[in-house]
Amino acid sequence: MASIKRERNIQYLLSLKSDNLLLPYRFEAGIYNLTSKKTDFHWGWDSPLSQIRGTFTGHWLSAAAKIYRNTNNLQIKAMADEIVKEIQICQRENGGRWAFPIPEKYLSWLKNGKRVWAPQYVCHKVMMGLLDMYLYAGNEVALNIVRNCADWFYDFARDIDRETMSDMMDLEETGGMMELWADLYSITKEPKHLELMIRYERPRLFEPILNHMDVLTNVHANITIPEIHGAARAYEVTGEERYRQIAENYWELAVEERGSFVTGGQTSGEIWTPIKKQSARLGSRNQEHCVVYNMMRLSQYLYRWTGDKKYADYWEQNLYNGIFAQGYWEENRDFLMNEDLPPQKGLITYYLPLEAGGQKKWGSETNHFWCCHGTLVQANSNFHESIYYVADHTIYIAQYIPSKLEIEVEGAAVRVIQEKDPQAGSLIKICETDIHTSERPNCWAVKFIIDSNGKLIQLKFRNPWWIDGNASLFMNNKKVNYNVGDGYITIEGVFSDDIIQLILPKKISCWPLPDRKDTVAFIDGPVALAAIDNEQRTILGDINDPTSFIIPDNEREWINWLPYYRTINQPVNFRFVPLYEIGYEKYNTYFQVSNQKA
Repeated sequence: MASIKRERNIQYLLSLKSDNLLLPYRFEAGIYNLTSKKTDFHWGWDSPLSQIRGTFTGHWLSAAAKIYRNTNNLQIKAMADEIVKEIQICQRENGGRWAFPIPEKYLSWLKNGKRVWAPQYVCHKVMMGLLDMYLYAGNEVALNIVRNCADWFYDFARDIDRETMSDMMDLEETGGMMELWADLYSITKEPKHLELMIRYERPRLFEPILNHMDVLTNVHANITIPEIHGAARAYEVTGEERYRQIAENYWELAVEERGSFVTGGQTSGEIWTPIKKQSARLGSRNQEHCVVYNMMRLSQYLYRWTGDKKYADYWEQNLYNGIFAQGYWEENRDFLMNEDLPPQKGLITYYLPLEAGGQKKWGSETNHFWCCHGTLVQANSNFHESIYYVADHTIYIAQYIPSKLEIEVEGAAVRVIQEKDPQAGSLIKICETDIHTSERPNCWAVKFIIDSNGKLIQLKFRNPWWIDGNASLFMNNKKVNYNVGDGYITIEGVFSDDIIQLILPKKISCWPLPDRKDTVAFIDGPVALAAIDNEQRTILGDINDPTSFIIPDNEREWINWLPYYRTINQPVNFRFVPLYEIGYEKYNTYFQVSNQKA
């Protein structure tokens, strides 16, 4: 699925016109006249009159840079390089430092206490995209633009006292400015960039978080998460433990102590739900896409530092029930469906409704450009960053996503190829799989081809939270023993194109609301299920054994096992599908379960 989403992402990025992505930059630089008869402008949040116009271009550049690094797609690199070149021209026209698609006076307004829609957020996204073009695509021009922008911000911020800066942060979001300055400092080692990073701390958030106070309940989630990214990155570039404690305490308050919905998310109406009190927050505006993406990014920081598999578990649950469920949906069609109608598609849904009879609202390609359009293109460009982690001669397989890893270990080329094993046999050829697998397997099967080029390496496979029993491991079709500890299945050896198969058994589980244990959603391994239905219903049965009232449905077509279920023994029965397969249908995720019999 990740590869399909990535290809849709590439298609979308390339479908947008450079002239439209650059329009607000050129207009601000005085080299574009809006009185022209051009009619295909971007609209919504990227429209010429929006106060955050041009923000999406920063996301676009970040996504393009990472796609190029991962796929070597020269077409997208050429388009991105051209956009960077044009932004440099705009910067020169603006006097050599300002390179942004909004007026400088927006920042002066903010400084003077006048409300304006998130100008520093806009500036951050632009510099983020440019810096990623340097880091992932080797574009030196992009780095020079950011350095010049930093000079502007250094002069802007140096006469702002701490209280005024804190007031500004309380007035409008700053996005990931602190993280950006930390990233820039890691490259340049210039003291002024470190000073900018420190100036963009937010003490009114950081201090109570350090003291483990819950200042998150009912607070806008996606304003605070990028600020915590800043603390996390500051720890990496300075080694100051205070920053790490801020990031870890935030995670404990936001995730571990708060509880979550079945999707892995914790928000409603863009704010953090109360600790362990989600039942009154099921609605039409759960789980903003930006929150999903940015919390996944925070989990990456924490996983890098600790290797604790709970962060990788969180990332996986939010991938399937957030990123996959909220972006690049496309109707499954075959030759029996009406060929006169185009297949239905969905680009991005800002929220993920969890109320009874919820319905996703899909944004368009060029008429909305919500913030979530930006995190959509970023989220679907960097799956590869979370799959493998390497420490000395140990390779951690954190995610089970088809992929390829090529690294050097003590001068030797080491290769890992990961593939999904469909466990589906063949339509025509008589084979063992079909003989022994007559029903849909209740497991994930993952195949690896490993070559360590004569070097001893250790492989650590994440043992997921949802596993039902013990994993099985085969090498070249022979079962092998493994060690289990700290959440990993571990083997080591010298591998020469050896084929390893990992079997991870799963089952359907109930995911109760923290404050209503009789009200549950259903999850199949890490994948949340949704009932295609528009009424609030009670299910009759044993809440401790969902398989007593949910059974497989339409489990196979041709060579494919299908992930569908249906209820039995209910007054009205209905079907369950993965939440990520829901398009425009109305659906339910949570049900009260009664032990009464139908």
